[in-house]
Amino acid sequence: MNLPSGQPVEPDGLSATTVSAELLDALNAYIGPARPGHFDELRTHKGELRGPWKTFFASIGLSGFESLPECAQTIDRVIRLNGVTYNVYAESQDYARPWSLNPLPMLIDPGEWREISTGLAQRARLLNLILNDVYTSRSLLKASYLPSALVLGNPGYLHALQGVTPVSGTFLHVVAFDLARGPDGRWWVVGQRTQAPSGLGYALENRLIVSRLFTQAYRDMKIQHIGASYRRLLDALEAQTTSIANGQAPKFALLSSGSYSETYFEHAYLARYLGIPLVEGADLTVRNSQVYLRTIHGLERIHGLLRRLDDDFCDPLELRADSALGVPGLLQAVRAGQVVVANALGTGFLESPSIQGFLPSISEHLLGEPLKIPSLHTWWCGEGAAWEDVSPHLGTQVIKPTFSTRQSTNFEPVIASLLNQEQLSTWRARIEQQPAIYTTQTYLPFSQVPTWRSNSIEPRTAMLRFYAVVGPDGSWQVMPGGMTRVAAVDPHVVSMRSGGSTLDTWIMTDEEVDTYSMLPTSGGLPKRYNEHELVSSRSAENLFWLGRYTERAETMLRCARESLVLLSINQRDSHPPLHDAMSELAVQQGLINSDTPGIQTDPAAFGRNLMQRLWQPGVGGLYDTVDTLERIMRSVRDRLPPEHVEIPGRIKALLKSAQNETSASSQRHSQYLIDAIEQLDLVEVPLAALVGFQLDRMTRDLGWRLLTAGRLIERLIHLSKVVDAFFRHAAVYSPRGFDSLLVLFDSTITFRSRYQRQQDILALLDLIAMDPTNPRSIVSVISDLRTQLQVLPDRDAIMTQLPDLQWQDDAITSLIAQICGAGQTGYAISDEIGKRLFAHVSDQHFAS
Repeated sequence: MNLPSGQPVEPDGLSATTVSAELLDALNAYIGPARPGHFDELRTHKGELRGPWKTFFASIGLSGFESLPECAQTIDRVIRLNGVTYNVYAESQDYARPWSLNPLPMLIDPGEWREISTGLAQRARLLNLILNDVYTSRSLLKASYLPSALVLGNPGYLHALQGVTPVSGTFLHVVAFDLARGPDGRWWVVGQRTQAPSGLGYALENRLIVSRLFTQAYRDMKIQHIGASYRRLLDALEAQTTSIANGQAPKFALLSSGSYSETYFEHAYLARYLGIPLVEGADLTVRNSQVYLRTIHGLERIHGLLRRLDDDFCDPLELRADSALGVPGLLQAVRAGQVVVANALGTGFLESPSIQGFLPSISEHLLGEPLKIPSLHTWWCGEGAAWEDVSPHLGTQVIKPTFSTRQSTNFEPVIASLLNQEQLSTWRARIEQQPAIYTTQTYLPFSQVPTWRSNSIEPRTAMLRFYAVVGPDGSWQVMPGGMTRVAAVDPHVVSMRSGGSTLDTWIMTDEEVDTYSMLPTSGGLPKRYNEHELVSSRSAENLFWLGRYTERAETMLRCARESLVLLSINQRDSHPPLHDAMSELAVQQGLINSDTPGIQTDPAAFGRNLMQRLWQPGVGGLYDTVDTLERIMRSVRDRLPPEHVEIPGRIKALLKSAQNETSASSQRHSQYLIDAIEQLDLVEVPLAALVGFQLDRMTRDLGWRLLTAGRLIERLIHLSKVVDAFFRHAAVYSPRGFDSLLVLFDSTITFRSRYQRQQDILALLDLIAMDPTNPRSIVSVISDLRTQLQVLPDRDAIMTQLPDLQWQDDAITSLIAQICGAGQTGYAISDEIGKRLFAHVSDQHFAS
């Protein structure tokens, strides 16, 4: 029951690095000691800095140490701007917590890394062999190297795939290993993730942020880069799918559980970095045992799926029938050998902690060698002898669920040494009632790493996650870096769900640094322009409606502000036709209820209802429009710049603040209106930034074309309604109405620069309807829309409905009729695009 002893060996040369006395004094003043019984990653038992940390602090110097507070602030700012989140839905129905990253890295020296990487590569190879055996010959079960009840009774074992070998025989493509260092300095494997390992995207983001904070140290210490491991994963997928691609270039996708996944940020981030589409189950369909992606060009064959979706949810036909996340028929495609799924379905049973107890003997049997890195001593209580052996020592154990994927048998691990005698007896009784669902592991006090907290360096309990990646030849390599997770407060619990943080993990090398990166370089990588790029129908639909709702938010804001301006002026100077036109537009825009009195009838009631629908959620007004924007962006964040995604949240915060500001002045009607107008001016700034990002920060691919088409269609519909209302109510023939129409077309400056203060209806119509240089004119909108539509599939059928405005002999009535008809055409084109290009695989609740 005792852990082996031993001390890690520091590599030669690292301890020779000197740190200035001034910096040492500063470090000693700011560094707290590790807890007794925990290995101190920063200092030796003599209180001296360990070799890697000497090198790090000598490289950053006193000035770098003193800048750590600024580094922490920089990280927070970058994470906020990039929208890096970890969604914790256990705490709230919809709570996206900013990702937590500490500025100090975790350092591993070359000698230790050789031992770690060799040991983990061995384990990954062993796990793949176990899977191959269990799903084919079952010799390990027959020879009792693995208990049949433990494997066949595990929900993670898929009986439907018994006898099925994946393409090329590779079950695992990426394996995540959780390592911890014990008090004696030895590394131990605490757990392994084989189903859909998470963290690769977060590890990459951590590296990009922290390496730029300490660029000199990053170079001086020869920190190995991690980009080649991501390329290796793609190369392996390509090699394994070549045989089923029939001479074509294999196509891949990243299968996500959707925007409500706790790690959805990294799904989108990883898909973008790997250059493959991010898809959900509803985007895929199985035809003739082959997997296809629903795209705007029709069905496109997918040969490889990098999945971030647990087994149970992958196929509602054969697994969980209530799953709306999976792909019906996916198991049949796997059985037919027509798709490579990474990792293979049915690998989840290896994540059970009980498996760890059987790996040493299996390694000797299958590999002919012992495990290079030991697992924690493990007892599966379902074996009578094992439970009899460990029961007297239960107080030294951690009690874990054997089958954590089964909700009825899952629970949070329990550290028995923290229990009193009564609690310990209760747990012993539970185990004796159902021993098979419990596993115990010897408690290991994890090592503590230095973390920057406020104005000091505090040791925190840490667990490291490394990733073994298979190559095209089937060999395994461990990514030279990873993610170190640190405890929040409780030294016994290392969990992101419990408020933990992360460190970038730096691997020092005494060999050549591999500088390969999949990021664009300043040298200018050749760009690929592919008119048949894989844009899923769901992504295309969301982008189209993103354009429409962005424009809708702009027009609602402009219409609301003009309505407030009309309410704020002296009602003795009112113009009933203008009030009627603006009231009608407010109803059409969802700014007031249809049964609310108009401005002319009851301006106070109109204003109250307008305010309510501007600020409050759940009433279908401006706040809800922005909320829909945010939901759409969350679904397609892999296609959007990071800064783009955070803007709706900022707008919603401003709208909530505006509600409070205007409520404070509600007793004074005139001030109330002025405050509301000023608040709308504040909201307009981020909304304008959102439009700017769409115009200037997105690649001009088919997704962007659909987004732009959606915005132009919404603009065409709205502007035609404005023209119709102002001319039908004769509002445009008054000076105030004339100015209001220019405001709603955002063309006031252009008109005044040309015609000064003239009130010429023909000049007005020429500018807002027929001027091709005015981006808000009807003909300009139609022209721009035609440009975007002509690159879409089925463009001929879609574009036949686009009108060409004809204005002859200054016939105002005819032109107004054509403009109204163009607005109706906007609805028809929108419907035609939806019918021809979008899958309508789920109810999106978009409103035309």
